[in-house]
Amino acid sequence: MIDGIDEHMAGVAPAEGHVLTFYKIVFRPNIGGLLRYGQTHFDYNEGGLFFAAPNQIVAPNESNPRQAPCTREEIAILMHPDFLLNYPLAAKIKKYQFFSYAVNEALHLSEKEKDIILNLFRNIQEELNSRIDELSQDVVIAQLELLLNYAQGFYKRQFITRKTISNSLLQQFEEVLNKYFDEGQPLYRGIPTVQNLAESLAISAGYLSDMLRTLTGQNAQHHIHEKVIEKAKERLSTTNLSVSEIAYDLGFEHPQSFSKLFKTKTNQSPLEFRAQFN
Repeated sequence: MIDGIDEHMAGVAPAEGHVLTFYKIVFRPNIGGLLRYGQTHFDYNEGGLFFAAPNQIVAPNESNPRQAPCTREEIAILMHPDFLLNYPLAAKIKKYQFFSYAVNEALHLSEKEKDIILNLFRNIQEELNSRIDELSQDVVIAQLELLLNYAQGFYKRQFITRKTISNSLLQQFEEVLNKYFDEGQPLYRGIPTVQNLAESLAISAGYLSDMLRTLTGQNAQHHIHEKVIEKAKERLSTTNLSVSEIAYDLGFEHPQSFSKLFKTKTNQSPLEFRAQFN
């Protein structure tokens, strides 16, 4: 634990990027700033929670390399993966998407949520600072899992309460997806992937799918398939292209894969669908 909220924090943050060998959970109640996370920047201007996992690159903002975010008012947990061994959380922690979010904003918290998170940090710190016994690790693990579960709930809430940002991202996603097909990119790049579309929006694939699922009830892969079917229906009903030609145009390497997806989504084969217009 590194506590710069209840105590004075000494030390200077690294001036350059570094690769983490541990999990890092940081809470800043008020003070913000920019932090480079992977290939994007993490918006800390309103404070909030920040998550990072082993083998990820974290660095100060390049435009201000002398900025030292670690010396600001914050409290942090640095946790080696081995600490979780023999606990279910060792496997479960990989399912918390926010450890892989490379987004342009942090998890922002309401005042009530800040109190909840800060109390959980302090509970963990108290256990670590007390006399260690055979149950101490169990207690810390339980508190960590509670912290992560609260964070997961707060992220879902954020997608809803920050609708202006989320809806803007949804609109951008639809524009990027439409552009991909309108420019004929599937013919030489294949079916668009969630990863490619997310990179075009400067966010992670996990964050994109979670945002779409919250706003529309469907993940990013579902939206891609729906767009594929929409374009397929257009070609089947308005052109004389063969099913194989349509499949290749839409990025399928094998026409059978296209026909299988089409029937799964429409309960009709491509030829059965086309027959309605003849």
